[in-house]
Amino acid sequence: MKEKKVMENTIGSFEALEKKVSDISEMMELCEILEPGSDELNSSVKSIEDDFAKLKTDIENLRLTTLLTGKYDHNGAILSIHAGTGGIDAQDWAEMLLRMYTRFCDSKGYQVKLIDIERDTEGGIKTATISVDGENAYGYLRNEKGVHRLVRISPYNAQNKRQTSFAKIDVMPEIEGDTDIEIDPNDLRIDTYRASGAGGQHVNKTESAVRITHIPTGVVVTCQNERSQIQNREVAMNVLKSRLLEMKEAQQKEDLKELKGEDMLNAWGSQIRSYVFQPYTLVKDHRTGAETSDVTSVMDGNIEFFINEKLKQKDQKND
Repeated sequence: MKEKKVMENTIGSFEALEKKVSDISEMMELCEILEPGSDELNSSVKSIEDDFAKLKTDIENLRLTTLLTGKYDHNGAILSIHAGTGGIDAQDWAEMLLRMYTRFCDSKGYQVKLIDIERDTEGGIKTATISVDGENAYGYLRNEKGVHRLVRISPYNAQNKRQTSFAKIDVMPEIEGDTDIEIDPNDLRIDTYRASGAGGQHVNKTESAVRITHIPTGVVVTCQNERSQIQNREVAMNVLKSRLLEMKEAQQKEDLKELKGEDMLNAWGSQIRSYVFQPYTLVKDHRTGAETSDVTSVMDGNIEFFINEKLKQKDQKND
């Protein structure tokens, strides 16, 4: 059903583009009978130019969706953020990235759900995991996997010195329905504890949070954002299946980087993208060379430019 919906949406987008082309053609024919130099002609020409620019953007966006050919690209995504080298600045940076990705997902119409978060008493977050529900969410977010580097004047430094911080992003496809991943209950260690974050009296005063350890692989997943232990356990199991599936896919490929990504250190020299706030403003993706000086816009979630450039790079390699 999901594949059918994706195909229907693609066909609908193509038909909408055809309608726009037809409308522009009709406007151009109308311009031929209008009086040269008239206000009506000038207004019509301006409208055609605006519509044509929008049409080019829509065509390019549709073309980019055709590059999402991975097995799970049309699925939702599970995105995790881990603070790296940089102390409290890195934890603050991790929280800034959580905000950035949440805003990006909101702009795409995706539903974002907080699965787990570990805050620090001084500030920021140590780790956070969200699920992103929406068509092509994994296809767009998968290339965000890697180390992200921040350079700024530290708000936590009394001498106002420039600080470099790191945070690592992990992205997995959200697995729904039947999969070939079978989990033996005897391979699981399930612990419950009190949730530490916001969530109301019930959440914080009962052992509703769940931690599941898959003993054979050592994979650990947690969920504490749901109101009941049963709900948290269900969400945690879905995350565990996604992680085990990712590991299985990686093992079946000669090039482990294709799905798993490089095993990068969460520190200097491993970054895929740098965000420089001081002494100048620049966000640069080191894989594609794409860059912008509008740091504020990027931190507000406008990262589609970088995502699209990475997709185009993939397309060029396939040519």
